[in-house]
Amino acid sequence: MTTSRPLLFDSHAHLVADDQTRYPRNPMQRAADAPYRPPGVIGKPGGHHGPNPINEVPDALRMLQWMQEENVDGIVAVQKRMIYRYDNSYILDSSDRYPDLFSAVVILDAEDAGTPDLVRQYIRAHGLAGVRLFGGRKPDGSMPWLNSPQALKTWDVAQEAGLVMDLEVLSQGGGGPSIPTIIELARRYPDIRIVLDHLLEPEMEEGEHFGLDERYQTLAGIPNIFFKFTSINLDICREAGIPADRVLRRAVDMFGADHIMWGSDIGTSSGTYKDMVQRFLDSAVLLNADEQRAVFHDTGKRVFLKGGSKSRTA
Repeated sequence: MTTSRPLLFDSHAHLVADDQTRYPRNPMQRAADAPYRPPGVIGKPGGHHGPNPINEVPDALRMLQWMQEENVDGIVAVQKRMIYRYDNSYILDSSDRYPDLFSAVVILDAEDAGTPDLVRQYIRAHGLAGVRLFGGRKPDGSMPWLNSPQALKTWDVAQEAGLVMDLEVLSQGGGGPSIPTIIELARRYPDIRIVLDHLLEPEMEEGEHFGLDERYQTLAGIPNIFFKFTSINLDICREAGIPADRVLRRAVDMFGADHIMWGSDIGTSSGTYKDMVQRFLDSAVLLNADEQRAVFHDTGKRVFLKGGSKSRTA
């Protein structure tokens, strides 16, 4: 491993297979009413976007090489819905093959009646670190699937099995409108570790709080809510001319380093893996050594590898 790098754990990596015969791609198109995202943060494999697009596809074997080069001792392999939809075969096969290095987070339809049983099946056959649910967005930007009666059946399974519930809930107005529902779910399921992708995507702006306003403050101190700081956040900072180091400092001050983890977002965000790591390390210069160690590695590894079903005994 690269000795010049601190030890890292990548909490958000999208694997995309080179082998398109065994793992055929079924790309999705972004909905016409999907919230705007600036260049560099639109879901395509390995980039193809941003000011200097880099088109490296994160096949599992390539990912292992990058991890060794960048001193990363584990990743959370998050299903790539924009490429494979709800076919989780590739990340499950990859985590089966490298269980000590890849931890699988499947993506499933929150409103599908078969989802709870499918999670149980995946646990028995493969072992999981977590589940990421998706559903439709209403014209007003709300996402009732978050806590619908059908979705709660999967939350029940996640609680029984000790899984992480990994959420991306971007709507009009960033993730802020979903905060009351997230708090309600955290209280209803105190044993589930809820991880919010991309800092819950605040509407970043220059100023005192960089979009992490009083709504986000209500999430602070809730012990089972955690946050990923990813290349999407770094890209948004870049596009808006906002200093990423001050945003990360604000997030750590608000939520604590023991509740924030790094994720590369390789497979969606553009750039080489080396570049993603370096940009993240540059953003952490305002953190002290203990905070860096937590955000770089310890928080993500503790949250995703605690409990769960990697032993396939659930």
